[in-house]
Parts: sequence; structure tokens; C-alpha cells
Amino acid sequence: MNGIDVFDGHNDSVQYISDYKPGGRDFLARSEAGHLDLPRAIEGRLVGGLFALYAHPERKPENNVTQTSDGYEVRYAEALDEGYARRLIDAQLDAMNRLIRRSDGRMRLATGVDEINAARAASALAVVLHMEGAEAIGPGLDYLHTLHAAGLRSLGPVWSRPNIFGYGVRFAYPRSPDTGPGLTDAGRDLVRTCNTLGIMIDLAHLNERGFWDVAALSTAPLVATHACAHAICPSTRNLTDRQLDAIRDTDGVIGFNLAVYDIRADAHLDADTPLDLVVRHIEYLVNRVGADRVALGSDFDGTVVPREIRDASGLPRLFEVMRKAGFDEPALKKFAFENWLRVFGLTWRS
Repeated sequence: MNGIDVFDGHNDSVQYISDYKPGGRDFLARSEAGHLDLPRAIEGRLVGGLFALYAHPERKPENNVTQTSDGYEVRYAEALDEGYARRLIDAQLDAMNRLIRRSDGRMRLATGVDEINAARAASALAVVLHMEGAEAIGPGLDYLHTLHAAGLRSLGPVWSRPNIFGYGVRFAYPRSPDTGPGLTDAGRDLVRTCNTLGIMIDLAHLNERGFWDVAALSTAPLVATHACAHAICPSTRNLTDRQLDAIRDTDGVIGFNLAVYDIRADAHLDADTPLDLVVRHIEYLVNRVGADRVALGSDFDGTVVPREIRDASGLPRLFEVMRKAGFDEPALKKFAFENWLRVFGLTWRS
């Protein structure tokens, strides 16, 4: 597996860095906690990724998971106040800028494909800013322009809760992703403005009606940064074959989510999920949409990943099993790196 560099389509590590969270992890030092820091990224040949800014609720919901006879359902998280969400996103932006400065060139903010390639050539980690849920953006969208100027290049209009732009897909299994209304008028304005600015729109937490609203409106390739196939695991967070086909037909990308409960057909929260099963799920996606349209969207620091991978340092193990399953070198490089850069090149304007 020598020589395979990786760009990852989604991580939640910003929430845990000491620059943002008092008592959190120093991203520049190796840790055994969580999934990602700079030393483990280097060990796993991770050369860049989408780092998610996310406004968490003031109070963690209690008893919001209901076990059903054949699965689970999770109540919607409450909508967030715009001002509260903006304070958190501003703090996370400041923290990431401090971290990049502290890294002394080992990490670089990237806002274009050329900058990702330049960081890779300099053996630096390319940081692309993503925001998961647009609660911090008001209906006038002024803050969206501020975020774009600060480096934001990817945006999920919703997380799995409602906001003024649309309705996130609530977590449930087994269940269709068609869980409620789609985009609002404000959400349609958001999509148009993202297209104009060249901000990639992430469909990962949007429900099915919202997905089709974006598909009907957006001029950019369709992208889900971290999702799996509903045909294999019928979780609401996973994409139906029809949705996968729409991503294929726009030359978009599916970032394959390493969340074990969205990979397994039984949706069990089992870290001992074997990598052979993981690779069979990847094969299904590739067979459906083509090798040019499936990439890695790990969800590191936001989910439970297979124990055989464990963290970013274990990514070569995934590629080893993919190779044994018949993926050749060009296909591995597309999944690991090239497919993200291709879709960025089709979407970003600067």
C-alpha cells in the first residue's frame, strides 16, 4: 500500500481540539483518544480532509433513542438559536486558525485544488473547512459570505435536525430516508448562493425530499460527504439506489462513511465489524455508480469505526483488504484521493 495518499471527506475532530475545547486533545501530539490527530494522520498517509464546524446543542438530549422490535428511532434534536450557533462556529474558526498557525507549516488551510496539491507536495496536512448544519447562517445569508471569505468550501444545509433551510434526516433503522418536508424557500436561496460562491453542498444529513430539492436546483455535482447504501443497510442516513444514481448522473461523489451501524445490514453498533464486510459495501457502491464516484468520508471522531481500522493510522489496513478484494492501483487512488479533488475542481470557484 506504499504511495497511496488519502484525502478524507469528513471528520468531526474540531470539536475535540484543545484550541477549542478546554482540556481537549492537542491535535499536533499523538493521542490514544478519538481517531485523528496530526501524527496519526501522517501514519495513515492522510494528506488532507474536510474538517467540520458544527454547533452542538447547549444541553445533550436525554433518552432520545427508542429501541423498536427490529431497530431504533432517534427523536429530532432541537433547532438551535442562530446567535448561539454563530458564537460556536466563530470560536471553532478561531481555534482552527490558531491550530494552523501553531503547526509551523505542518497544516495548511486549503481553499482550492492547487492549494491541496501544494500542501501534499510540502508534506503538510491540507485543511478544508466544512460546516455541518447551517444554523449559524441567517436568512439574509450575510454570514455565508463571511464564512466563504474565511475559507469555507463545503456546507451541509442541515444536520439531523430542522432549521430555517430544511429538515435533516432523523436517525432510524429500518426506515426510509423520506422522513418529512424538504428545503424551505430560504434553503433554496442558500443552494443558489452556494452555487454562485462555489461552496460544495453536502447532502449527507438531508432527508430524501430535501435531496431531490437540491438535485432539481443545484448546478453543481451532487455530493454526500459521509453516507452508505440504503440497499445494504436501510438506515435513514443511507442513500437509496435512486439517490446514488442521481449522484452518478451529475458526476458527483459519495464519501463512504466508516460508521459501523450504517455499514452493517443489521445496523448493530459493533466495532468488531470485519473489513471484508466493509469492502463488500464499498464494492456495492462502486458497482452502482462507478469507481470515479466513491471516495472516503470516514466520519472520524464522530462515530464508531471498525476496530481493525481503529483510527486514522489504520487506514492502510482498509486499502490492503480492498486490494485483496480486487481493487487495482488506479481504483484505490481514486477512492483514496483523486475523486475528491475531481469534484472540488468541478464545484469550487476560487
